Amino acid sequence: MAKQSPLKSLSLLFFLFFTLLTSISESRLTTDFYSKSCPRFHDIIRDTITNKQITTPTTAAALLRLFFHDCFPNGCDASVLISSTPFNKAERDASINLSLPGDGFDVIVRAKTALELACPNTVSCSDIISVATRDLLVTVGAPYYSVYLGRRDSRTSNSSLISADVLPLPSSPISKLIQQFEARRFSVQEMVALSGAHSIGFSHCKEFAGRVTRQDSGYNPRFADALKKACSNYPKDPTLSVFNDIMTPNKFDNMYYQNLPKGLGLLESDHGLYSDPRTRPFVDLYAKDQDRFFKDFAGAMQKLSLYGVKTGRRGEIRRRCDAIN
Repeated sequence: MAKQSPLKSLSLLFFLFFTLLTSISESRLTTDFYSKSCPRFHDIIRDTITNKQITTPTTAAALLRLFFHDCFPNGCDASVLISSTPFNKAERDASINLSLPGDGFDVIVRAKTALELACPNTVSCSDIISVATRDLLVTVGAPYYSVYLGRRDSRTSNSSLISADVLPLPSSPISKLIQQFEARRFSVQEMVALSGAHSIGFSHCKEFAGRVTRQDSGYNPRFADALKKACSNYPKDPTLSVFNDIMTPNKFDNMYYQNLPKGLGLLESDHGLYSDPRTRPFVDLYAKDQDRFFKDFAGAMQKLSLYGVKTGRRGEIRRRCDAIN
């Protein structure tokens, strides 16, 4: 067999070395990922979310929920944004995702449209979700945290992969919630910190109305009566809803945790956090110390934003967030 020339061997070595460097550079997430390729990235995101939040104050909570439903099941890859086709039922049409608010989807579409005009085919939808969520949270009082950028978008989205086994339900027992979070390497404390997302937003009556009538529900009696009245017509009007935090519904703070010992939690999972000895100490901690809650929430959100991300050739940059290229 003929020997390979030293020149060819050297060329092959350089090629492999270059490929390795390219792969490493593509896989590295940084906070200034778009500083050269799209210098106005952060400004465009902030302009978009500010205008949307002013006109629709529920946008922050809507996008926070969309972010969680995208990241928690199989990683932050914008797969929840993809629309179904005649040949494929996408994640957003899984039964557990049908109640995702439209304002969350809308603010991402607006941001992507503006970014495509400024920096065509440069910014991924998954990066937009992560940054827009952080920026919207800050507008309602939540702590700032750094978002690392350079994600790629998923090329697939399938509703069959989304179920109560991979996404927490409001009715899930604490043991199951802990298992789901631990499977993704989140501690019990991080789970309780992330539950502070219920400081803002609302839940539909169907998520808790059945529990309100139970004798052992854990609800404050006056609160239970108020919920029964507010949700009395929910079988006929499924849009009826109640704020997750009835005390400061539009402000991100630690009031959510202060509500739980008083029986003012809305969902079964909220009550479970206070009744379970594994989670109650963290509820008490955050109820007393908002600074500690903010610190732990910011850390847990940053960690969640990095869960299962796709980089380099493992994903793509979609031209439209609701469709695969």
